[in-house]
Amino acid sequence: MRLALNLGYLTGRPDPGEVLALARHAEQLGFASVWAAEAYGSDSPSVLAWLAGQTTTIGLGSAVMQVPGRTPAMTAMTAATIDLLSGGRFRLGLGVSGPQVSEGWHGVRFDAPLARTRAYVEVVRAALARETVRHAGPHFELPLPDGPGKALRLSFQPVRDHVPLYLAAVGPRNVALAGEVADGWLAVFVDPSSAAEQLDQVRLGRARAGLDLDGFDVVATVPLSVGPDPDACAEPVRAYAALYVGGMGSREQNFYFSLAVRMGFGDEAAQVQDLYLAGRARDAASAVPYALLERTSLLGDRDRVAAGLARLGDAGVTTCAVVPHGRTLDERLTALTTAAEALELVGP
Repeated sequence: MRLALNLGYLTGRPDPGEVLALARHAEQLGFASVWAAEAYGSDSPSVLAWLAGQTTTIGLGSAVMQVPGRTPAMTAMTAATIDLLSGGRFRLGLGVSGPQVSEGWHGVRFDAPLARTRAYVEVVRAALARETVRHAGPHFELPLPDGPGKALRLSFQPVRDHVPLYLAAVGPRNVALAGEVADGWLAVFVDPSSAAEQLDQVRLGRARAGLDLDGFDVVATVPLSVGPDPDACAEPVRAYAALYVGGMGSREQNFYFSLAVRMGFGDEAAQVQDLYLAGRARDAASAVPYALLERTSLLGDRDRVAAGLARLGDAGVTTCAVVPHGRTLDERLTALTTAAEALELVGP
């Protein structure tokens, strides 16, 4: 199993130089990749292009580039450009986001997300392969049949024949789609004790494509909080968990809430959601059960982190993308060092 760094979103408050310091430290430690996120604030390609010019070896991944936010051709152009600028280090992670962001921010109906994603991937793949792009379907029609447009192909030669493509997925059908059409799966809130069911969905998708798990990258985004007391380490992770379980979506449609329910935390997730949607984010964070955090995070000293990494590896995770928590940059840098040392304890 490899280590990676997930930077999350730029908030606009901390010095962006801290993001660069984390990425460079991860590179020095031998991390395989660094990932940047987007929702309705900072965008991931800008961050990754910035990092591409200031790093040399570490992989650069979008987790994610939002499907409703760009045409598939624009995504292919961006992916090919960052891959060129970085010397072939880019990984294209895609996600459909949710109905609130898709419709409220991008103005794109959140309908048939699986079919839309499948069609989107087909166009992106064709464009990155420098095929003359033609696509007919209800979601994308290229070129338009009733105007002056003509079928085009990417106008420069990408640095690689194949840019690795990942799908962020939470629900079972979307996880299966990742297995079928992508090179990897971007997963969150991975509980090693129940990951087998999700990996079965990946295998189902791979089988549809006539493939197995060989070479498929299972990337788990995992909060990392280092210290002598696991309970205290869980505290800074609570707000992160509450945002996703309680606030990342509506009461009627929140994929992360549904995942928490499937993990056996139905009553607790409902309480977190009630509090969060009532505007009581701090109370919602306090209501997140420690058991959920302990099962889906790396909390404690180096030995506990090593044990958690071992469980993730045994569960089928091939890349652990840690989200370092800490009050200061030095604490977050130290957390990355601890994770690297812990992985050495786990061994090959």
